[in-house]
Amino acid sequence: MFSWLARIAMACWRPVSRYARMSKDDSVNNDDDDDDSSFGDSLLWSKDLEKHSYGEFSFAVVQANEIIEDHSQVETGRDATFVGVYDGHGGPDASRFICDHLFKNLTRLARERGAISEEIIRSAFSATEDGFLTLVRRTCGLKPLIAAIGSCCLVGVIWRGTLFVANLGDSRAVIGCLGRSNKIIAEQLTKDHNACLEEVRQELKSLHPEDSHIVVMKHGVWRIKGIIQVSFSSRVACCCPCLEVPMHVVCLQVSRSIGDAYLKRPEFSLDPSFPRFHLPEPIRRPVLTSEPSICSRDLRPSDKFLIFASDGLWEHMTNQEAVEIVHNYPRAGIARRLVKTALKEAARKREMRYDDLKRIDKGSRRFFHDDITVVVIFIDHELLSKSVSVVPEVSIRGFIDTVGPSNFNILHGI
Repeated sequence: MFSWLARIAMACWRPVSRYARMSKDDSVNNDDDDDDSSFGDSLLWSKDLEKHSYGEFSFAVVQANEIIEDHSQVETGRDATFVGVYDGHGGPDASRFICDHLFKNLTRLARERGAISEEIIRSAFSATEDGFLTLVRRTCGLKPLIAAIGSCCLVGVIWRGTLFVANLGDSRAVIGCLGRSNKIIAEQLTKDHNACLEEVRQELKSLHPEDSHIVVMKHGVWRIKGIIQVSFSSRVACCCPCLEVPMHVVCLQVSRSIGDAYLKRPEFSLDPSFPRFHLPEPIRRPVLTSEPSICSRDLRPSDKFLIFASDGLWEHMTNQEAVEIVHNYPRAGIARRLVKTALKEAARKREMRYDDLKRIDKGSRRFFHDDITVVVIFIDHELLSKSVSVVPEVSIRGFIDTVGPSNFNILHGI
């Protein structure tokens, strides 16, 4: 499937290049690797450097889909920092719902139980899943495809010197630690819940021993239940103007998510009028789970920074490459630099000019890379020992660029 799409894209690339150069961002012609002050991409949003309780953070998002499916947030408080990266699939409804409700659920439960813990975070995930499935139940009559919308969910919380990380799906959290000879070392804190991994396939098979099609190899890619979605809704200026090029291919590979109701409860199964999501037989038990993988650790003097990012970043660079970029370049704009590096690699893989990739508009852009969200959290250990911080308590939503007060102030008495 992907090789077929690639052949179409390459055959049409010259006219697409002409289209790209006519898009709305024609003002930037400077893209020096050593000067990241001018990005020249109208689909990129960033906060170059902001403060949080234990240091500073950098935040960047680039859009590829017609409607952005990555939603994200950073919440800063006097005693805590919260990071959320929500990579939606099938639409933005689930990721947007998580952004609106998960943090609220966490703070409510923390206030009720007087602490932040792995169990509190697990309960916040569960409450968010229940809330979204309730929304699906209420709206599926008018919008049946909401049952096929879901989202990965990556959360990080730093509270009183302890780091908590929870994850559903294949977004990833990586910590940069200083090793011997001041060499920076990448340590992955999350597990990728993706069917491309043998251990995930074995987990699915053990949970569904009666289902020989729980994971299926199609077109060289492992997929949950063999599901593949191809959208022909995006048109590209092509050598054949009447040709509709499939620009958005979604392969269901994640084994854990919030949403995807039709793969969790029989009441949400979709009828044959939606062949992309129709299952040959009703599910006997949930195919996917919303149970997150959670870890916690006390922050160590060697821990220098954290990278939280959707899989759009990690498909174009390794953990070690990412931490070396963060370690070797100035803090200001470092999340934007990681996004830029990923986009350059995406362009190189398609044998196209990076300047042309920057100018391709949303929707058409999805063929070349995914929505990408990156949050880099720097850890300044001298601040960890301070009981009072002057950091403003703010809530920042990625890409939609909203800034408001954060509810983390409720944790002051805990």
